[in-house]
Amino acid sequence: MPKMKTNKSIAKRVKITGTGKVKRYGMGKKHLMSVKTSNKLRKLRRHSMISGADIKKIKIALPYA
Repeated sequence: MPKMKTNKSIAKRVKITGTGKVKRYGMGKKHLMSVKTSNKLRKLRRHSMISGADIKKIKIALPYA
């Protein structure tokens, strides 16, 4: 049986934490920074956690998770 391939598009977008949670990067931090307020930019620094049924799909796509 061949090894399962990692879905590279998902692997670039999420990281698995040590406790098994899935961390994702938020949107809105790529360009047009001068328009956004400093308060908004401070909130955008934080990463979001994925919860619910999406975790199951992601862990199937990432065999090392």
